[in-house]
Amino acid sequence: MPYSLRERSPRRRRFPRRRAALVVAAAALVVGAAAPPAPAPLGIGDRLFPSLGNPGYDVASYDISFDYRANDEPLDAVTRLVARSTKPLERFNLDFTHGTVASVDVDGRTAEFTSAGEDLVVTPQRKVPAGTTFTVAVHHTSDPREAAPGGWVPTADGLVMANQADAGHRVFPGSDHPSDKALFTFRVTAPKELTVVANGRPAGRRTEGAKTTWVYRTLHPMATELAQVAIGRFAVPERTGPRGLQVRDVVPAEDQKALETWTAKTPEHLGWMEKKVGPFPFENYGVLMAQASTGFELETQTLSLFERDLFTKPAFPAWYLESIMVHELAHQWFGDSVSPRLWSDVWLNEGHATWYEALYAEEKAGKKLEDRMHAAYEQSDQWRADGGPPAAPKGPVPGKRISIFRPVVYDGGALVLYALRQRIGAPAFERLERQWVSRHRDSTAGTADFVSLAGEVSGRDQSAFLRPWLYGERTPAMPGHPDWKAARKPA
Repeated sequence: MPYSLRERSPRRRRFPRRRAALVVAAAALVVGAAAPPAPAPLGIGDRLFPSLGNPGYDVASYDISFDYRANDEPLDAVTRLVARSTKPLERFNLDFTHGTVASVDVDGRTAEFTSAGEDLVVTPQRKVPAGTTFTVAVHHTSDPREAAPGGWVPTADGLVMANQADAGHRVFPGSDHPSDKALFTFRVTAPKELTVVANGRPAGRRTEGAKTTWVYRTLHPMATELAQVAIGRFAVPERTGPRGLQVRDVVPAEDQKALETWTAKTPEHLGWMEKKVGPFPFENYGVLMAQASTGFELETQTLSLFERDLFTKPAFPAWYLESIMVHELAHQWFGDSVSPRLWSDVWLNEGHATWYEALYAEEKAGKKLEDRMHAAYEQSDQWRADGGPPAAPKGPVPGKRISIFRPVVYDGGALVLYALRQRIGAPAFERLERQWVSRHRDSTAGTADFVSLAGEVSGRDQSAFLRPWLYGERTPAMPGHPDWKAARKPA
């Protein structure tokens, strides 16, 4: 009952009975009209993941504490975030699931909370005015036990993270969409015989009794899907990359010597990429080789995740493994530093990473880029029929969220870039690539931004040319290759 009605109720005998009834009835109508709608999942309206992200605020920073005991037990955790409201907030949502929430504070005051779908709905004691900074602290668990498409991934002796595309909120509460990037601090407590590594730079380590707390902090904003915390019996060899860049790799301690053949290549890969697109955009880099079976490799920011067996039990030639390492490295520019504004823009991530993967294979192993693009062209119509056009991919298969990562956004996306280079020439294309990563560094950008910049750099509007390449049901004719034919999808 509102405070004003509770205060007036002892005085009700001063009014005539009929008048009192009218006052109470009118008050009830006002209260009913002002009642907020029932808690419900919210999102920013992403076409592929409509419930991800949250309206009404932008997150500036996360400070996340985990207490790890074993990889088959929930971690006790506290997620603190600082955000700025973009409208008045009587309540707000955080993306979070697969954990138990014990309490929530907003600006130091206990807040009410409930769940709605995969959202945590928070009602603070005081409404948050528009345009103000506020803090949220959520005391919760983070559960690695259930096999799921993303989130915590158990290894032989610990855990790593694989949050792409929509699994960050299985690990910690927040705004789990790449358009809402923020700075991160991780504070991870684990048995002292284990090593903990996370995104960014080390910012402290303290051992008390049988446990050690490790602190890491990013210097650049990061999307939740790129967060990485690795816990296990790791070795962390360090070396120096281009321009003195710190390179630190994370490998199973028992495999350090065997994996050195591969980790030692990272400085060379960094130098090659910098010659193509400019300086590395973050504070450090390295590869994380985990004793886990994921079925994929992942560009977590500053620390790309790989399956150890890819290198210890190689089923592929050396040039191919190096090109995959370059693929994930290229994502540090394309996807991590410049993040997609919407998930429909994922071709900008995967198309570019595939482009530099193929270009590296051409320069280092003689695998012609043109041959790969010709093969992609032949399959492109089938890819579009199966998965939609590159910049408007079909939604994920139910229960398989990562199914948006189809060939049409990988080689299909690279094929768009090849067509553009054929049209505007290699020098203009190379300028476009450099300006793209420098102009949108530490930010987000979408397909329309890329099309606009292509026109600006080439001196000619490219929208009419690129529109069918990006959104058409059929693959357009390839400039310079009138003989290339796209195979029709069989009935």
